[in-house]
Amino acid sequence: MTTAADPVIVMKQEVGKAAANRVQSDSIVGLGTGSTTAYAIEYIGERLSQGELSNIVGVPTSFQAEVLAKKYGIPLTTLDAIDHIDVAIDGADEVDPQKNLIKGGGAAHTREKVVDALANEFIVVVDSGKLTDKLGSTFLLPVEVIPMAMTPAINALAKLGGKPELRMGIKKAGPVVTDQGNLVVDVKFDSIDNPAELEKAINNIPGVLENGLFVGVADIVLIGEIIDGKPTVREM
Repeated sequence: MTTAADPVIVMKQEVGKAAANRVQSDSIVGLGTGSTTAYAIEYIGERLSQGELSNIVGVPTSFQAEVLAKKYGIPLTTLDAIDHIDVAIDGADEVDPQKNLIKGGGAAHTREKVVDALANEFIVVVDSGKLTDKLGSTFLLPVEVIPMAMTPAINALAKLGGKPELRMGIKKAGPVVTDQGNLVVDVKFDSIDNPAELEKAINNIPGVLENGLFVGVADIVLIGEIIDGKPTVREM
């Protein structure tokens, strides 16, 4: 390669690699969604092909994760066939100092929450730009809603103090449709003071499948940063 590698891409690769290095043989691994997690999936596949790891099966959280796992030679299983997940690796759109997360920028948060919450250890991979003192300060909160409930759900979200907006497709006419065939409402809250309470309140709205607040689920947060032009990884 003649051009200098983009430090941001190298940093994401390093964070993905650091997470992949924590995976041990004979384990069931939750495979998350997103650009940084994609590198973790790639490196798990690399460790498998080099014989560093053996007897790994993956549980994908999205169609994207499934495609990548197949590409990098990671055997897949389903939640029907297993009784636990040893470790899950996934990204986040925001992380607060208590390791609470907002996820769902890729509209896969429902499946991610199912898999990540089952894991004995949930490793979050992010760059330092995703760190925030308070959730909701920079990222909208994604809520997955079944299509017939769209209008009442939007009204209920507004009553909770949010500004809801249906997520529209990019390079696609019409709204974003999740892997489950539902729609995503992105909600702006001026301040999420109690993420655990808000998570429950939103999930109690009829027709809401799941929202992007992940409270008390993350065990380890690996943060990629560029310091003096060099990519580094630290643990929160």
